[in-house]
Amino acid sequence: MTTPSPETDLVKLYSARILALAADIGLTDRLDAPDATAKKRAPLCGSTVTVDLKLNSDTITAFGQDVKACALGQASAAVLAQSVIGSKVSEVREARDALKDMLKNEGPAPTGRFEELKVLLPARDYKNRHASILLAFEATLEAAETAKAQDTA
Repeated sequence: MTTPSPETDLVKLYSARILALAADIGLTDRLDAPDATAKKRAPLCGSTVTVDLKLNSDTITAFGQDVKACALGQASAAVLAQSVIGSKVSEVREARDALKDMLKNEGPAPTGRFEELKVLLPARDYKNRHASILLAFEATLEAAETAKAQDTA
């Protein structure tokens, strides 16, 4: 039996689907008048994601993002962009929590509107990439909390 090389591991990690998602991130136009904006940075790798959004009650009605991340962070942002408009903030939070659990605790992949995050399952073994993968979701939740706080102020 042969031991896989680090190159073989990276080929598995950067699957064709992950690279396709990373190449086609949606909703990359920033909003002109967002209810809130949040920027998150992964200190280890320097990846950043800036999110603008509009909320109607607890529903995300408009969304824009600027993603400067590795292919894994880009793929995660692409999955978010596919389903974020019309989603409840609680759905985004549940997806973020499930994604974090999948990566850090070998939990199941997220389900529901963000189930395509399962493509990132091979990233479990790359702890230095977890923060980048979570950035778009973290920025979205921070922006949503800011928008809610401003709405109640």
